[in-house]
Amino acid sequence: MKTQVSISAKILLLSFLYVLLLGLVFGVFIRVQYRFDLGSLVLSPGRDRILAVSRLIALQLPDTNPAQWNQLLAQYTPSAHASAYLYSNQGAQIAGPSITLPAAVLEVIRRDPGPPFNAAGSQGLRAGKPPLFFPPPPVFIIRTRTPTRYWVGVRIPVRTNPGAAATHGVLMWTFPSLWTNPFFFDYRPWLAVVAAVILVSAVCWLPLIRGLTHSISQLTAATGAIAEGHLETRLSIHRRDEVGQLSEAINRMAESLSGFVNGQRRFLSDIAHELCSPIARVQVALGILDQRAQENQKEYVQGLQEEVEHMSGLVNGLLMFSKTELNAAATPLTRVKVAETVERVLQREASSETVIETHVDEQLEVMAHPDDLFRSIANVLRNAIRYAGNAGPIVVTAIRNNDVVSVTVADNGPGLPTAELEEVFKPFYRPEFARQRETGGVGLGLAIVKRCVEACGGTVSCRNRSPKGLEIEIRLTAAKPRPS
Repeated sequence: MKTQVSISAKILLLSFLYVLLLGLVFGVFIRVQYRFDLGSLVLSPGRDRILAVSRLIALQLPDTNPAQWNQLLAQYTPSAHASAYLYSNQGAQIAGPSITLPAAVLEVIRRDPGPPFNAAGSQGLRAGKPPLFFPPPPVFIIRTRTPTRYWVGVRIPVRTNPGAAATHGVLMWTFPSLWTNPFFFDYRPWLAVVAAVILVSAVCWLPLIRGLTHSISQLTAATGAIAEGHLETRLSIHRRDEVGQLSEAINRMAESLSGFVNGQRRFLSDIAHELCSPIARVQVALGILDQRAQENQKEYVQGLQEEVEHMSGLVNGLLMFSKTELNAAATPLTRVKVAETVERVLQREASSETVIETHVDEQLEVMAHPDDLFRSIANVLRNAIRYAGNAGPIVVTAIRNNDVVSVTVADNGPGLPTAELEEVFKPFYRPEFARQRETGGVGLGLAIVKRCVEACGGTVSCRNRSPKGLEIEIRLTAAKPRPS
């Protein structure tokens, strides 16, 4: 099963990707057009902090005993989350923990630092080419490997006392990483930028996404309802874009389908109605012919009568089916007592050869059309008697669950193949074992049940029982309690 990604997630991800790609293109343009190093821009605040702390240390060196320079450096290393070392211009270590510098770092330290410091302590350094970044003097950054470390050097004037002349020195800072060091790289402003981008994207895109997904949900619900046969469904989406055009097209399609289907239903009803009279006349004529026929001719007349009776049953079923569809919304739903309807059904359908048990509360009421409810329960019970009347008791049960009443008719017959549990509600569909005239009808009984139940605002379904048998369930809206 493929993972489904919603349109909302796709649009948001696309907007973030768009901002990222736009920033990348802008960065490449700035670097190519203006020879500007983006890495230096990102690390510039940390470099300035390193430079400020280094200058502060340089100002305190003359007033501090050289024997205590190690302690002076150690005072600043915790706040900088780094280690500090002081070296001469020739690469000799002056202060800090003993360490062996990598050759690349020593090479940069020993470079010509430029002219001597003046009395104010300013410096005219000749810029060299650092191996990693291109920060302006007097700061240089070097990265070494195995293990990976970053060395940040700041050239400062070194005086052993306030009256001595200043000489070139290098204050080295070493970090295991620049990007995870809060002193050198502060991630909080970047998080604020990311949050601002997300917020702006949400403000710009969420209204569009919400309107689009809401309209798509309405389209999905409407097309699903139309597919289930509710052709009166219409969309009320007022948009001036492709989604609005699609909703108008669906409304036109539903209206056209409704016209076609209603025309077909009326045509079927008219044909069935017109066939009733000639079939009745044929039956009368066959009755007269049966009385006048000779004994050797009666067998043929009886066979013809059976054919006409079968045709009459088919036409009556068609007439009932078409009337059920045409009159589905003609009358409003009323309160109907389930127990009284079941009792009327039993009086007409029950027989002495079949055991029928009922478990229905006398006070249970549903919202339905009385005739449709009676017809649906009668057809279900008639089918159960026809196919499973001799297999055991047939049980009619009605149970209320919150606002829904379930009326079930369960038998102990052979049941149905799983693939046919939904097909039996289609017009003219008959299971394989019921295709013979002696064992099955015309295939309209359960189709009429489905139409009658849907006309009452309910649903019908069937399922096999264990170990055998079939259960058909009719679900209707329960009537609200009467005011006391």
